[in-house]
Amino acid sequence: MKSSLVIRWWTPASILRGSLALALGALVEHFGLRLLGVHIELFTGIDYFNFRWFTGLFLLSGLAGVLVASVYGLGGKILAYFPPGPALALDYYVSMHAAHLPAGSQLMPLGWWGFFVILAIESSALGGIFGEVMNKRIYGRDRPLSEE
Repeated sequence: MKSSLVIRWWTPASILRGSLALALGALVEHFGLRLLGVHIELFTGIDYFNFRWFTGLFLLSGLAGVLVASVYGLGGKILAYFPPGPALALDYYVSMHAAHLPAGSQLMPLGWWGFFVILAIESSALGGIFGEVMNKRIYGRDRPLSEE
């Protein structure tokens, strides 16, 4: 009899590999934004939307998605949706509770910040698809799963 509560591909090794992939993706996102000096959660005016901001929001998120898919393998394109969320949420939380914001900046309203997080998540998902294509792991499984 087959148990519906046990999923065969959720092994300890795949859970560990997925956790490592998610952590690496979130770290790349967080420290990449720090290296670029981009704060998605702070608004300073129309000049806020510059090339560094574009690079931090779209290209860095895509790179994090490629990394997640490369580390995890088959199914990494699904995990690639998640790394921008915790990294950007941590930045928003830190800025919200900061004693002093940079001069001329204000904390972005939560609705606009959420829109930018969705854009980062979609960029990361595209990076995850690209990462799986680069690894050539989208063509199927190596061996068929046996029916027990």
